[in-house]
Amino acid sequence: MSAPTDLLDSLSAELAQQLRNHVDQFLLEIIRPNSASHFACSARELAPFRKAVAGDPSNDPEFLRSFREFVPLTNYEAYRPFVSKFFATACKEVDVENMLAPGMPFFLSTSSATSGKAPKILPKYRPPPQYLRQPIHALSSSAGSALATASVNYREIVNIECKNGGAPMKLVVCSVGSGLRRMQMGWDVEDDYKRLDLWLPGQTGPHAIALVNNYRSFLLLHALFALADPGMTSMCFLFAPLFISMMQYIEDEWLVIVDCIKKGIIPDLEDIEHARPALEKHFVPNPLRAAELQAIGPPSAKANWAVHVWPALKTFVSITGGTAAAVVPKVMHVLGSSVVIRSPGYSSSECGIGLPYDKSDPSTDFKILMMDGLIEFLEVSSDETPQSVLSPWELVAGRHYEPILTTRDGLWRYRIHDIVVVKGFAPEDGLPVVSYVERQDGQLKLSYGTSTESDLTSAILSAAKLYIGQVIEFVVVIDERDMPLTFGYILEISGEIGKDAHTAPQYALEDHMASNEKYRIGIGAGKARKPTIRLVGKGTFAEFRKLKCEKAKIAISQVKVPVVLYDQPSKEWLLERVIMEL
Repeated sequence: MSAPTDLLDSLSAELAQQLRNHVDQFLLEIIRPNSASHFACSARELAPFRKAVAGDPSNDPEFLRSFREFVPLTNYEAYRPFVSKFFATACKEVDVENMLAPGMPFFLSTSSATSGKAPKILPKYRPPPQYLRQPIHALSSSAGSALATASVNYREIVNIECKNGGAPMKLVVCSVGSGLRRMQMGWDVEDDYKRLDLWLPGQTGPHAIALVNNYRSFLLLHALFALADPGMTSMCFLFAPLFISMMQYIEDEWLVIVDCIKKGIIPDLEDIEHARPALEKHFVPNPLRAAELQAIGPPSAKANWAVHVWPALKTFVSITGGTAAAVVPKVMHVLGSSVVIRSPGYSSSECGIGLPYDKSDPSTDFKILMMDGLIEFLEVSSDETPQSVLSPWELVAGRHYEPILTTRDGLWRYRIHDIVVVKGFAPEDGLPVVSYVERQDGQLKLSYGTSTESDLTSAILSAAKLYIGQVIEFVVVIDERDMPLTFGYILEISGEIGKDAHTAPQYALEDHMASNEKYRIGIGAGKARKPTIRLVGKGTFAEFRKLKCEKAKIAISQVKVPVVLYDQPSKEWLLERVIMEL
């Protein structure tokens, strides 16, 4: 879908000033209270800022000017020593109160660990009520029901000794989605098992599923309850590949699922004994529904399978860009053209960044959000200095930028290394509308130069569409089997392989040369060679996600597979499952 005609290419002087006033007020609302935190008062990164505002700290214009001139770009290493204090032996409230923001955090969030490194952990504080962000899985519908693959599981609990001598304070270490749900619902972790019998209105499955931590069991239970509900109108998965994993599990266990719906029994699945009594209480025999499903058949039985199973299904909410783009054709094949695909928004573990812009393409275009924090921008390839950071009204449509976050939770000009392109400006308030492009730190570096995520993705998806077949998921690795080194694709496909699949590496070579001048020159100079393409068996990436989830102890819905995979153990695991090389 093209950009709407009312999206502005640039801002008028009046609208730019209106936006600046809004941003300035919002920024003050964040940095005024956070400037009294332990981090702001002692981090060496903020020493120039502290010095600049020491003379007249109540002067708002000077405070803002000093922020923009003296606060540098930061990364997680600046915050790590402060966060580590929450995990100290016999941690005391007095030692961690006001650490990054005023008060005590409500929970400690974990990142998705996409790169293979240990997850980042950051305190998340309760915002003012008007800014409490909805977790993306909190779907509601006036009619019908929603499949929302929400989890409230956690990695661990941190006990904090209270300064008043009372019972220890318990901080949950969990995903942002899990923590936000707990925050919104006012759920204390100590009462988790008292809520096992809960069934939230409008959901296809009971709350007990949210406390199942086994990847396969979690998805199969959601599938079981959703398939038993013919009135489902919407479904939500954080990342679209999770939906494909569920479809694979449904395909594998179709006869068992249909029989369980017929008899009203919960199947034998791993790691669900704590939830089984609550699940059984909510699941009743439904032979009529089982007969309907038997007549339709499993997901491979027909195109548009989902609307045959759920005739009222209208909306599919999921991230389908970036690393999830490969599965979009498969998702559309299962859903059918009558189901609208929407994005839940543009967000990171650190901050909500943008909401779908309905006047454009709500699956790819996002209006910058001012709720969790202020979003500034660094133009790609510019100097990484405070003076190079741009405010929203200083952006130029069509150019590429990295979002920089200053959050209510105490991050100061924090880098997330995403790249977005500015599509234009919303006419109602001047806020930028952006589209996600790729990860800046996901580039592949070889002797000829670098290849970007988007170029690598485009080459394989084009080759697969013409010659290989429907890609389920893929990664790019460095192929070290010959010299010069090259990049190799490891991919899983759905269905039969194309008869001309052997020509795909040559096509990927030509496609990448056309988009990457350095690669083309490298081929001519003998510094680069043709990419390689290796196929893994059915279900490999679902199993890879399952193992990644278990190893890193991250939320099931949060697991991402990077485009460029540098993690050596993960690379070896995938290579062991190669069944064919093209």
